[in-house]
Amino acid sequence: MGTIRRFEEIEAWQTARELTRLVYALSKDGALARDFGLRNQMRRAAVSVLSNIAEGFDSRTQALFIEFLGRAKGSAAELRAQAYVAFNAGYISHAQFEQLYSMISPILQLANLLTFQPWTNGLQVYRLAGSLPRFSNLQTFQPSKRCPSLL
Repeated sequence: MGTIRRFEEIEAWQTARELTRLVYALSKDGALARDFGLRNQMRRAAVSVLSNIAEGFDSRTQALFIEFLGRAKGSAAELRAQAYVAFNAGYISHAQFEQLYSMISPILQLANLLTFQPWTNGLQVYRLAGSLPRFSNLQTFQPSKRCPSLL
């Protein structure tokens, strides 16, 4: 177990940063770029995930950090819902939808993991980098099984 000293070391923040890049890239051109409301909501939600993890980590107390992680998780869930809207409207392809979804899920899992880790002089986590924790009771997202109406 290692200690994280800066928010940039948090795997969920790193994934959120990549997710934000993806959202901005997908919403730069095409029909999604012209739907200003959805485009702006998706961008704000992605930035909110990234920002809340950072702000929470540098807050004064563990309780505040956990509160900000809750906000980050809420924004990630909001972005996941907006990805469905973008897909259903034909703004993004099935592959792009799956890419978004696959980046959001680990953020939610890691935020849950961080919420329940013990604290000492810094944030204690199971790993600083590398593969994500394995959760045997979670299923991998498969749109064709969960959301047959999307295909």
